[in-house]
Amino acid sequence: MNTPLHAFAGYGIELEYMIVDRTSLSVRPIADDLLRRMAGSQVSEYADGEVALSNELVMHLIEFKNVRPQSALDLKALSSAFQSEVRQVNRLLASAQAQLMPAAMHPWMDPLAETRLWPHDHAAIYQAYDRIFDCKRHGWANLQSMHLSLPFAGDEEFARLHAAVRLALPILPALAASSPFAEGRHGGYLDYRMENYRTHQSRVASTIADVIPETINGCAEYDAQVIQPMYREISPLDPDGVLCHEWLNARGAVPRFERSAIEIRVLDVQECPIADCAIAAAVINLVGMLYDEQYSALPAQQLIATPDLARILQGCIRDADEAVIGHAGYLNLLGFPRSRCLARELWQHIHATLRWDRAGHRDELERALGLILERGPLARRILHATGPACERPRLENVYRQLCACLAEGRMFHG
Repeated sequence: MNTPLHAFAGYGIELEYMIVDRTSLSVRPIADDLLRRMAGSQVSEYADGEVALSNELVMHLIEFKNVRPQSALDLKALSSAFQSEVRQVNRLLASAQAQLMPAAMHPWMDPLAETRLWPHDHAAIYQAYDRIFDCKRHGWANLQSMHLSLPFAGDEEFARLHAAVRLALPILPALAASSPFAEGRHGGYLDYRMENYRTHQSRVASTIADVIPETINGCAEYDAQVIQPMYREISPLDPDGVLCHEWLNARGAVPRFERSAIEIRVLDVQECPIADCAIAAAVINLVGMLYDEQYSALPAQQLIATPDLARILQGCIRDADEAVIGHAGYLNLLGFPRSRCLARELWQHIHATLRWDRAGHRDELERALGLILERGPLARRILHATGPACERPRLENVYRQLCACLAEGRMFHG
């Protein structure tokens, strides 16, 4: 963007999906072939109207994103654009006996045996990541997320937005967790993607810290206190500086100064775009209420300790909507009247108090969010459908249903 958008003037959403075999549901590393067929030549990104598709680290993953942020973006219209593109991609993949699969982790992929890194343009970046961090594991090769980008213009907007996002991050898995399975079994976490993600770059600790970002008051301060220490720590492992870019930062919310936006990275991808956009609408409006200091003042938001927020996040990664939040100070910052509650109860309180004026809000989004609040995040609905035994045929059947939900644009009830 040549001129930065002001806070809440538009939004960016990225949705990542697996490419899997239509029969076995095993991952298929054919993202390059898909993009080549769409563009007519080998590319890493292809724009198809309002939606662009691009590669990621691994060959079985494809990313969908809106081409440009729009003022007063209608998230319902964006969900329809994403859904139309999903149908188009599934039609192309059908000739290769493949299809898209939603949810944030493949339930039985073996990353060590099945990972294929992107070998085309920017391959040197992926090779450097693999050499330093070992990408053939969960947290790298088996994760699909929604990235939500919120713009800012100038230091004041950045400080307010960063504080608001930082406060919202810990409870987002309670709404968005969709990854209860890995390697054919329940991993013990409803958001097993985030459990793997929070340590995936720990070899260079400054690149991810506690996932919850530190309190920062301006762009120059962020560069001095976060970005430059990352570059210094990784330099012995990356002497050519291949990874010395702002995208090395893997915190749960990262500023993208090149486009003047903060990107939220702790949201699992859902079963269909309408579910993702419903969650995005809730997050945008929660962040907006915090930004406007409707629940609490900015100085109080910035004072809460990062380790306290990280502990709340870890509880929501493990138990999602059933996580117990016992930090009275945190609950007070969100306007919750008691000193202890379940994450589900906190989200019900938030939902009842949101103004719903920061993003497009339509009945279909409200119905999707209502189902999540009533029946739990997708991970809980998946576990309800598989049952406690989680036998492989039942697991395959449930994920086949999820593929159908994505293809048809409907919610999974479990």
